[in-house]
Amino acid sequence: MPDFGQFFGLTAADTLPPPYAATDAQRLATRHLVVVTAADWPASAGELRCFSREAATDRWQAAGSVVPVMLGRNGLAWGRGLHRPVLGGRQKTEGDGCAPAGVFAITALFGVVSDDSPLLAGKLPFLRATPGVLAIDDPASIHYNRIVDTARIAAPDWRSAETMLRTDGRYLLGAVVAHNGPPAVPGGGSCIFIHIAEAGQPTAGCTALPAGEMARLAGWLATAESPLLVELPAAIYDASRADWGWPALPALAQDC
Repeated sequence: MPDFGQFFGLTAADTLPPPYAATDAQRLATRHLVVVTAADWPASAGELRCFSREAATDRWQAAGSVVPVMLGRNGLAWGRGLHRPVLGGRQKTEGDGCAPAGVFAITALFGVVSDDSPLLAGKLPFLRATPGVLAIDDPASIHYNRIVDTARIAAPDWRSAETMLRTDGRYLLGAVVAHNGPPAVPGGGSCIFIHIAEAGQPTAGCTALPAGEMARLAGWLATAESPLLVELPAAIYDASRADWGWPALPALAQDC
């Protein structure tokens, strides 16, 4: 078992505030929940679980098995999502190598698929990766933290961007995590995804899983209405789940 002793007597910087009115509608409306937990803030690996329910008053039911995932090379840091801002602690910034911690909407799927893929007809929008589709990570750009089609941008203003048609296969299939806006805070972290892992390597700030598991997750998300991602150190998840109405989890596997 990992040592969670450092979380005994959590400080405000290590605690997710209870939900408030602005998040209640989306929090209660979702029937699909993706939960990612890590041993602690610096951990670069964790576990992903999916849950569903028929109605807001129903109990969460596990959907599928536990999946090992890779996180940012420097672990987790508080992101900007549906939760209240957390003062103090590790804060997500551009290029810090941390995956954002908190509660976030999953707003779209993306990747390379055939014209007859059922993902194109799912409830979530699907963005097809092409050579001109870029994820803008330049904080000075008006397009910061957006995925754009360069053919539709008359005056590109960015000096840094990532192609969505990567040669390493990581973005052959993925999901968009609504972190940092809109509106985006410049330098607050950009273009956060759930995507395919590369040989168990940590990420620059996303959450990654094996290709087969990503395909299964994408298929499940395509049927989802307002799916949410909860990504937290395990002890903070456990301390927050009653306030947020989340399911209980078993202990993390020892190798996470």
